[in-house]
Amino acid sequence: MAFQGIREFIELLEQKGELIRISEYVNPALDIPEIVDRVSKSPGGGKALLFENTGSDFPVLINAFGSNSRMALALGADNLNAIGDEIESLFKKLVSPKAGLMEKLRMLPMLGQISSWMPKSISGKGKCQEVVMKEPDMRKLPVLTCWPADGGPFITLPCVVTRDPETGVRNVGMYRMQLFGPNLTGMHWHKHKTGARHFNEYKKRGERMPISVVLGGDPAYTYAATAPLPDNIDEYLLAGFLRKKRVELVKCLTNDLEVPSNADFVIEGYVDPEEDFIWEGPFGDHTGFYSLADWYPKFHVTCITHRKDAVYPATIVGIPPQEDAYIGRATERIFLSPMKLTMIPEMEDMELPPAGVAHNLTISKIDKTFAGQAAKVMNAMWGAGQMMFNKVMIVADGQTDIHNYPEIARLVSQVVDPAHDIYFTQGPMDVLDHSASKFAYGSKMGVDATHKYEEELYNEQANYTVPKSSVISVEEIKKEIHEVYDINAELLDMGISFVVISVKKNQPGMVKALGKKLTKHEAFKGVKFIAIVDEELDIHDMNAVGWYVSGNIDPKRDSQIFEAENNGGVSHLVLDGTRKSGSLDNFKRDWPNPVVSSMETIRKVDELWPTLGLSEFIESPSLRYIPIQKGEGAIAREE
Repeated sequence: MAFQGIREFIELLEQKGELIRISEYVNPALDIPEIVDRVSKSPGGGKALLFENTGSDFPVLINAFGSNSRMALALGADNLNAIGDEIESLFKKLVSPKAGLMEKLRMLPMLGQISSWMPKSISGKGKCQEVVMKEPDMRKLPVLTCWPADGGPFITLPCVVTRDPETGVRNVGMYRMQLFGPNLTGMHWHKHKTGARHFNEYKKRGERMPISVVLGGDPAYTYAATAPLPDNIDEYLLAGFLRKKRVELVKCLTNDLEVPSNADFVIEGYVDPEEDFIWEGPFGDHTGFYSLADWYPKFHVTCITHRKDAVYPATIVGIPPQEDAYIGRATERIFLSPMKLTMIPEMEDMELPPAGVAHNLTISKIDKTFAGQAAKVMNAMWGAGQMMFNKVMIVADGQTDIHNYPEIARLVSQVVDPAHDIYFTQGPMDVLDHSASKFAYGSKMGVDATHKYEEELYNEQANYTVPKSSVISVEEIKKEIHEVYDINAELLDMGISFVVISVKKNQPGMVKALGKKLTKHEAFKGVKFIAIVDEELDIHDMNAVGWYVSGNIDPKRDSQIFEAENNGGVSHLVLDGTRKSGSLDNFKRDWPNPVVSSMETIRKVDELWPTLGLSEFIESPSLRYIPIQKGEGAIAREE
């Protein structure tokens, strides 16, 4: 369905019992984010929150996409799978052979339907231009400061409209924007993004780059700005398809870009490629760690317009799960069909676990028909758009439910020989990946968890049985191997061959030496996978372990593979998921701290909680992760 504005979406959420209004004043600086972090980590994502008293003229809507059901409501669907199914059906009809004239004529209504989703320019002013700020002042918006080490307030759900100066093709991307003054922000686009490519074209031409930023309106606009569309595909076409109604666009007042007429806010301005960049950040990012400060372009605001009843949309990101996990789930469901139909016909399903923060971990399922097919799929996916940033990819087949994490873990335990079924390669990494030795470039790991053809088999142990946790005496091992701080072997009793070891790392080369000791020890002879993490992490929280290890490894550098010593023995993979430093690991880059609230903010929200109408008290999730911090600030300090 098409929403005429964000307030229509709010009304629907309220009708469905999916929204809580908070009338008590809550400070957008740190306090709103701390409340949202507690709610969004509730089972199922909690409720959407409308903060009506923000100290500004505008309420804040947040966590609106923070559940599978709300994400489907935002995109006008009964469920997210239905959108992917519709895309698949449409694509098949368009590309299927047409035998004769009548069959081709039958396609005309469908082509007419597709044309009705194309964005359309309209004359006059839109609802988004009902109010024009005579003196644009970004400080009048309730922009959130999300985390204590953030560089300042950030706009977190901006739909940034740019245009290729050569082709005129529009792009709508989502790039965070730090406020530096009433009419100045940063424009944080990464080198791999379309906005950055447009910027480089303007720089070659020596011209100012016009930019307009859209906030709110139909939720489909926000989702489309995050979608991994191919370059030169208009995001407003995707929005039109999702809402089953074309996006009506009006011309901006101070540049010639066009924006949705029913948006809540439009921020117009420009970037001057000849101007020096600004030091932007840090920012508590979706990886669960801070992205550190760096140089980015300055965005000069020339005009702010908004609806009379405008609502300011926002989100926070940090240690998963957060609202962005459900946006990622929509992408997973919507773009599975195009990937399957255009590049990977054997693809049956895909899963992006929230702990993998979009890029760190992907699980895919294929219809396997030949030897080496898993490797073929890995390489194809690593070459597919934003999948190039993936760090660890598991490929399965058969009847396995890849959305059931214990089930996929048991499959990996049974069919993967760490010495022969794990592949490494190099390639581009997400700019936000802090673990790679080089900026935005590192290694990738592929795990072939498919059932093997004869050509793929090596000297595997016949009828492998996962050992029981009782074979690992934690206290005895701690006495024998002094580097071990604690052990979690609980997964062994679920048929999952995975053990987590925590250590207090205090010597160079300690983790590699420990990996060798562990795999030589009789207690670990039957364990295929061992992860080593820092002592401060709660190793009994497997979501935390998954997030921490997948975030902290450069797979090739941090993997030790030990081949079975004899025919029928067990091979081992040991992963170094610890924090890296210059003194202990010769790591040359700054290592970021995890994203957590301050104790001051936690105590303040604890006291405020009874006035918010949020029913049961929720303890701050940050309390579980504060021990991982090394010093205050965005950068982890060496002891």
